[in-house]
Amino acid sequence: MKIINTFLMLAIFLLSASCSTINAKSPDKLIGFAETGKASFYAAKYQSRKTASGERYDQKAKTAAHRKLPFGTRVRVTNVKNGKSVVVRINDRGPFVKGRIIDLSRSAFRQIGNTDSGLIKVKIEVI
Repeated sequence: MKIINTFLMLAIFLLSASCSTINAKSPDKLIGFAETGKASFYAAKYQSRKTASGERYDQKAKTAAHRKLPFGTRVRVTNVKNGKSVVVRINDRGPFVKGRIIDLSRSAFRQIGNTDSGLIKVKIEVI
């Protein structure tokens, strides 16, 4: 009986672990996910620092940080006020400020809004 219980626990663990990794490795399964909130951009001091994915941050690249979307996910970010959009790739975690849903690289932010504003309301869509 003890062997059967151990086997069942192991099977449950493996099944639950495999379910959680499918989404992390399959950004295409998230296509259509959308969210609205505030976007900010990375400060200049983060240039060349490692991101959570291990890449170096490049303010000229079209990248972004999101709390939960898997690394490599491509996201269309649209400025709600002016309709301008940019496609970015998630390569970092954050933002960790209440009310913000995405941190954009400086060049991505500049493409859809004015960096003087610091924050813009956006809609993000996984593509």
